Amino acid sequence: MDDSVPFASREYFIMLAILVFARGTDFLSTWVATPHLVLEGNPIAKWLGWKWGAVVNVVLVTSLAMWPMSAIIVSTASVLVAARNFQSAWLMRSMGETVYLDWYVQRVSETRISLYLFCLAGNTLLTAAVGVALVVFCERSLISVGIGMGIVAYAVAVLFYTLLSVWRSRRKRRSDAGSN
Repeated sequence: MDDSVPFASREYFIMLAILVFARGTDFLSTWVATPHLVLEGNPIAKWLGWKWGAVVNVVLVTSLAMWPMSAIIVSTASVLVAARNFQSAWLMRSMGETVYLDWYVQRVSETRISLYLFCLAGNTLLTAAVGVALVVFCERSLISVGIGMGIVAYAVAVLFYTLLSVWRSRRKRRSDAGSN
């Protein structure tokens, strides 16, 4: 189902344009939300920084453009991540990255973890259900299956990076409490 297209063909450039747009919106929304990457959830992206992150993304989009299914999945997930970033970017930017992070961590720490995880599961499982429905019920067309898989990939990424963040935050809080 994920047949490749020839490099520099018409189809390649269409996929490349879609990927450049999608990854570009992800990059832009991340920069608007967290220009110093203080709030970046992906530790690899945070470690790479803007310069090396851009290089990796150029390699990624030029490579993935040869595989339409992969290009559609990554593009869908990237646009959804960008939309999520833009949703709160104004607040992150107006408060400042560190103040926002401290505020967010404080809100999470004051919430029962079971309630937080229940809401996270509701968010990600309902989102993933839409993606699964597209994959299962859309007659296996490349675009619908790719978009459905991209939605599922987005939901998995949100779940993974949110759990990673909460786990690191709780571990740090326990460590700080133990050293006092």
